[in-house]
Amino acid sequence: MNTKALRQKILDLAIHGKLVPQDPNDEPASVLLERIKEEKERLIKEGKIKRTKRSKATCDKPHYENEDFDIPNSWTMAEMSDLFLLNPKNEVDDETEVGFVPMACVEDGFSGNHSFETRKWEDVKKGYCHFQNGDIGVAKISPCFENLKSCILHSLPNGVGTGTTELVILRSLGVYVPFYMYLFKSSWYISQGTKYFKGVVGQQRVNKAIFTDLKVPLPSVAEQKRIVAEIKRWFAFIDIIEHEKSDLQENIKQTKSKILDLATHGKLVPQDPTDEPATELLKRINPKAEITCDNPQYGKLPNGWCETLLGNIGTWQSGATPSRLRKEYYGGSIPWLKTGDLNDGIVQSIPECITERALEETSVKLNPAGSILIAMYGATIGRIGILSKPATTNQACCACVDYLPEKKFLFYFLLANRENFIAMGGGGAQPNISKEKIIHTHIPLPPQQEQHRIVAKIEELFAQLDNITSSL
Repeated sequence: MNTKALRQKILDLAIHGKLVPQDPNDEPASVLLERIKEEKERLIKEGKIKRTKRSKATCDKPHYENEDFDIPNSWTMAEMSDLFLLNPKNEVDDETEVGFVPMACVEDGFSGNHSFETRKWEDVKKGYCHFQNGDIGVAKISPCFENLKSCILHSLPNGVGTGTTELVILRSLGVYVPFYMYLFKSSWYISQGTKYFKGVVGQQRVNKAIFTDLKVPLPSVAEQKRIVAEIKRWFAFIDIIEHEKSDLQENIKQTKSKILDLATHGKLVPQDPTDEPATELLKRINPKAEITCDNPQYGKLPNGWCETLLGNIGTWQSGATPSRLRKEYYGGSIPWLKTGDLNDGIVQSIPECITERALEETSVKLNPAGSILIAMYGATIGRIGILSKPATTNQACCACVDYLPEKKFLFYFLLANRENFIAMGGGGAQPNISKEKIIHTHIPLPPQQEQHRIVAKIEELFAQLDNITSSL
């Protein structure tokens, strides 16, 4: 179950008047709008607020073009500037403690939660937006806007605060604030804002007109409150689903880990006494390989198993990065994998490619399809993959290119021991497990026929667990 999409569907129904029934006894929204406009004009005449400036027209078209919006007959559409004061200012004594809200203190998603730091007014009154309890803050910069960073400011020291200027502050002139906080998180509102993004990619901001000229639906206050109550009821139900989903996903993760542990200790499938012993297999593929049978690391191994080093059962090699200054090395047809491309599965997508010249003139190596890869350092340390096609790699990736037994058994062994590899790398800023550490890692080796049975059983059980996950 896609709970994010479900929440958005609920908000879509809400802002179109389809979540709760209309009550004919409610005050018509048009009457509410006129009363709000009258109150706004009174405040303007008394000098308490300033008139909101409309955005400038360009090319004989309004800066913001409103579109048709389906609403009940008892509702009306109103411009944002009719319903809210935009970016109001506070007057506070310098020594007063207030709340300070940087963008990091505003949560993503649907919760509308925020935290704050306590500051003195004199330290934050300039260079920041102003707000008070009950105001709505909406992020105007990408990707915060798309990530639904919006909230109702509350519980502020002395009821006031300041924060990042990447928040637009909206103060209600007579509407029920929670209803509009949810509207600002709706996919409709987000699409309206992103349609008129301004600025360079990564630093784009919504057009100011989204907070002034855009027409939004206006139900009666009574219906706004009924809608919010219904949204909260549905969202509480979804919270339970997500919590249970999270618990189940963690249980599935732990179950997979247990399956791998059983597999690498010879307890997942029964042994077959007719299988060729692993010692004979190892002698055949590497006569010089050191063989042990009762290493304390794995305890007593099943009959037919043995223990050896990863370096004894395959050739391991790391990659390289051709000089970025040599344009002729890039843009060719040879896939060049970086550790971020590893997906703990079969690697199908490798976006970047190098040229034949780079392969010839640098230390980069071409690994055949089926090679087993492991990331050796950085944020991706311990991530693994199986090549679906021949590819080169950067120097942070180590490849086993000619593992002779069942390749997927090696893959699952590495997956089962990811945390051990990470621990080998130490806890520094740039943990590094190195090729030497990898090839000197002990592996319990089953007979080749049993390796096949183990892999088949792992994939059968994992498929069942994945089906459960996909149904959530």
